[in-house]
Amino acid sequence: MGSRVRAPGGSPQTKMNFFEQKIPEYVYAKRNLVKLILFTALFALAFINIYKPFDSKHWYPNVSEFMYLVFSSLIIFTGVQVVVISRIVMYYFGKKHNIGMGAYLLWVLLEVFFMALFYTFYTSYVNPERDYMSTFRESLINTSLVLLLPYSVLHLYFAYKDKDNKLKQIEELLADTMPTQSIYSFHDEKGELHLSITKENLLYIASADNYVEIWYLNKETPTKLIVRNSLKTIEKNLGNSHVVRSHRSYIVNLEAVKVIRRQKDGIYMDFGIEHIPDIPVSELYKAKITHWFTKHSTQ
Repeated sequence: MGSRVRAPGGSPQTKMNFFEQKIPEYVYAKRNLVKLILFTALFALAFINIYKPFDSKHWYPNVSEFMYLVFSSLIIFTGVQVVVISRIVMYYFGKKHNIGMGAYLLWVLLEVFFMALFYTFYTSYVNPERDYMSTFRESLINTSLVLLLPYSVLHLYFAYKDKDNKLKQIEELLADTMPTQSIYSFHDEKGELHLSITKENLLYIASADNYVEIWYLNKETPTKLIVRNSLKTIEKNLGNSHVVRSHRSYIVNLEAVKVIRRQKDGIYMDFGIEHIPDIPVSELYKAKITHWFTKHSTQ
């Protein structure tokens, strides 16, 4: 039971302890469960072939290293079925119920116990001379290493990716809520100013070897200015704005785009201006571009 504390001017409230805290959803997310199972299986396979625990060198005497790898792989993947079944149950249980930290730790300990029991039975079957309890103790230690090491590594990785995704979402939210620039200035690689233009008149910027082509409207006429600089530097100088990279060769003012459409060979943006080509959207930037248009089309 959590301890009770009294809120200022209010009634006592329950302070949740560590074991009562709900585990993060990324722990039982489907894609992460698949990664955990595969990584654990590969780690166990490497562990058993390098370290040879569970007295496994006596499982298949007088066989080549390759055949030992084949046979041990079958045993490892059979044993990992404990994790597979456990995590499937966790996935469906977690969708309907909260899983606390205490329950999750107990869940992991039970996985270790049942997998150790499996390897104990198997070792005793192929080597009946061994003492059952000593075999179980050894299996418990080795199984703890086989499961807890990859679990620890993956949970750190999942936590890092979760925080990274949340930071990206915050950055996108800030980028959407921040006031956009009204004037864009373009310099060459020496820092000399070549053009300052309002955001309404900027169309796109294209890479041209060691130069960039800046396309903009000058008295409603599409005009091109060539500046010696790189697209990467231009993109960096633009900062958080609606003028973004859409392709390795293009930066586009999204507010100037009139139509975005999907064709057989990809997604293209149309400015609705004669003699101005449609700008492609590459796979790398597709999610960001389509998210921007989806978000702003509903406002």
